[in-house]
Amino acid sequence: MEVHDEELCFPQLNTSCRKPAVPWLTAVFLQFLVSFICVLTVTLNLLVIISVSHFRQLHKTTNFLLLSLAISDFLVGLVFFPGAGSRLTSCWFLGEIMCLLYTYIVSLIICASVVNIVLISADRYVAICYPLHYHRRITVARIRLCISLCWIYSACYSTLFVKNGFSRKKASCHGECLLFIDFNSTVLDLILFFITPVTAIIVLYSSCVCSGRFSGSTTVGKSELKAARTLGILVIVFLICFCPFYCAALGGDVSFNTSAAALCLFCISSCLNPLIYTIFYPWFRKAIKHIVTLKIFQPGSSKANIM
Repeated sequence: MEVHDEELCFPQLNTSCRKPAVPWLTAVFLQFLVSFICVLTVTLNLLVIISVSHFRQLHKTTNFLLLSLAISDFLVGLVFFPGAGSRLTSCWFLGEIMCLLYTYIVSLIICASVVNIVLISADRYVAICYPLHYHRRITVARIRLCISLCWIYSACYSTLFVKNGFSRKKASCHGECLLFIDFNSTVLDLILFFITPVTAIIVLYSSCVCSGRFSGSTTVGKSELKAARTLGILVIVFLICFCPFYCAALGGDVSFNTSAAALCLFCISSCLNPLIYTIFYPWFRKAIKHIVTLKIFQPGSSKANIM
């Protein structure tokens, strides 16, 4: 079958891939949609990062976990969406080294997001089930240590995961960015970053719900229960967006071209998280007002009362 030059990513190469067969209007719509979600994700999560970092009243254990999650969500909008959007409608023109780096960063973001959600669930579990011991067990120093270990572990795991995928990379054409994972690695990743964390999250939140129903207001404050419900919504949204990616990965080989749509759905949760904060956290809305009106540049603004 004859292939015209305009159908190839690199017409001058015999090993060039074909361009994705996407109608022009569809390509324009997808690019616009991805660009919009990308800008919204970066902007909203940047507001969360500035809010928690700037205002001293927000320097609390749970908020530091939200800050860590916001950083991973910010990276999704900054790194993942532009690359995924371009590959849905075009070829990969940045070469194999950038493909390796891009794949590593995406793997790191996904890993860190999952671990952050588990840490948030564990934090709420202790706050609801052991309220009298919460401030003794969950300290700022321990939370910072857990967050540091989360990102270190994610970086190390992603290095091994991506290295294994590219060491098994099959001969392919120029203009694609593919990662091939064998069945054993897929099963291991499925256990470590799907079955185990999802099970842990469900068990922890089930315990929170049961404890919250039968505990009196003298031990568990209404603010703690409200925070648990809010973070419960965050977790549910995360799981809904998280499951399709691993459903697409169960085939054995993970192609970032064919699984781009599933990855996009997973990363849409990065845009929804700050919207959840806006709806359920009054302090976030007040912090946004201070940021948008540039009041954060006034002397002593970090001590403002926004709670």
